[in-house]
Amino acid sequence: MDRAIPELDDGLKPVQRRILHSLFEMDDGKFHKVANVVGHCMKYHPHGDASIASALISLANRGLFIDTQGNFGNPITGDEASAPRYIECRCSPFAKEIFYHPKITRYINSYDGRNKEPLVFPAKIPVILILGAEGIAVGMSTKILPHNPIEVIKAEIAYLQGKTSTIYPDFPTGGTADCSEYADGNGKVRVRATIDSSDPKKNRYKRDPLWFYNRELNRQYRRSSQGRSSQNRFYLRFHN
Repeated sequence: MDRAIPELDDGLKPVQRRILHSLFEMDDGKFHKVANVVGHCMKYHPHGDASIASALISLANRGLFIDTQGNFGNPITGDEASAPRYIECRCSPFAKEIFYHPKITRYINSYDGRNKEPLVFPAKIPVILILGAEGIAVGMSTKILPHNPIEVIKAEIAYLQGKTSTIYPDFPTGGTADCSEYADGNGKVRVRATIDSSDPKKNRYKRDPLWFYNRELNRQYRRSSQGRSSQNRFYLRFHN
């Protein structure tokens, strides 16, 4: 169950936490081959190198906790990353500021008892709201939409000052969101792409909905515009 459901305290699934823990241990200010990071992380994560590499690339593409060098793919177009032996990464200063507090972190034995890993990071901000989460476990599931990091931090400051604030999901790939039926996370959010049709010969996607690749948008656009104006809109629904 814990592999699929993130921890509320640090907003991370076990593989993400182990990746960051490995990066903290390896941190010397220089970039490391992703293949080396994956090999180091296998001391803590017994579920194979492919799952570690996939999770690392996905987390790195959020642009917050991992600095990258090389082709890490494109979450908008769906292009895959290069092989782990060709790309490099390191933990970002922001990640160390948010997560790395060894004096107040509780460590437990790794799966084989040879090493120590953090049970949970004492994160300074609600990372689970920033990253969002999706997972299916035995008898339960989770789907939390991502939020704007600056808005989340401002809301946290307001809460500490005894004030109230309201924030809505915000998607890193852009798009236009309709949160009128959000219902505090129990409803739905509609997201649509933004299309620039100023050129009569072609249309260009300026902002794309999250988890929706350009090639799928092209298919939907062609279906929606057959025999009608190019101003047709199509929606994606995300349910919590």
